[in-house]
Amino acid sequence: MIYTVTFNPALDYTITIPDFQLGRVNRTTEELVLAGGKGINVSTVLHNLGMDSTVLGFIAGFTGHEIQRRIREMQIPEQLIDLPDGMSRINIKLHSAEETDLNGMGPVISDSDLQLFYRQLDVLQSGDVLVLAGSIPSSLPVTVYQDILQRLESRDILTVVDATGHLLQNVLPYHPFLIKPNHHELGDLFGVSIQSRQEILPYAKKLQAQGARNVLVSMAGEGAALLTETGDYYEQDAPAGTVINAVGAGDSMVAGFLYGYLTRQDYAHAFRLGIACGSASAFSSKLAVADEIWGVYDEQHCKTYPE
Repeated sequence: MIYTVTFNPALDYTITIPDFQLGRVNRTTEELVLAGGKGINVSTVLHNLGMDSTVLGFIAGFTGHEIQRRIREMQIPEQLIDLPDGMSRINIKLHSAEETDLNGMGPVISDSDLQLFYRQLDVLQSGDVLVLAGSIPSSLPVTVYQDILQRLESRDILTVVDATGHLLQNVLPYHPFLIKPNHHELGDLFGVSIQSRQEILPYAKKLQAQGARNVLVSMAGEGAALLTETGDYYEQDAPAGTVINAVGAGDSMVAGFLYGYLTRQDYAHAFRLGIACGSASAFSSKLAVADEIWGVYDEQHCKTYPE
């Protein structure tokens, strides 16, 4: 079973105002409300591809109950912990001449709430997959990802970490199966600026030396690169298409990679499908569905650079 974790989910309220003016009354021309959060996005795309997963995390208040309702409406299993106080976030994504995000705070997660979550993790078994994605609320310990991987150590569970900075760096000694920084995040880890795919390989090798098994690096319009635990290195250009909404594209890439690897045990296929999922979601107003994904997949070719 695959479990995805979203500590701070949100109702994503996406609006379009063609000529947004600060300090004036503005009227929307398009509106879209979705249950959001990186782990939820991964579960949604896995579901769209036909693979089950279970959503873990925390919700609170009427917004949390709406997030839960929408997840259940998609028939995605969830074991969200309902907190007694506060409310889950509403994140506003404004599409205009410039893109603007307004993100809510979310509820406070107490230590006793966190212990309930840890007890959920205790049921994971050998061969299960756990996806940790995104930032963490300020009420949680900054070591929470590290603590989770330490708790799961030696239990033969595949862990995926899509995070930045110290959140990512601190989990590397626990040998996550997959990490997915983008090229800016990869550069920030080493105090450099990465401008091309050709610059990725030496830094991906450094992350492997620190413990990561597979390093998947996205570069938006420049494509992506993958360094596998077997020493193979893959690169691919971004598929051609018009970007409509890039929100969730990185999460879609994680879902596609997992689906590809778990169904075929083939890293080249997993890499190609990850890029197809990320691009298909970016080319759509919502997270991509199977027909969109496989349509992009069939148009791609990846380059292999044996090490």
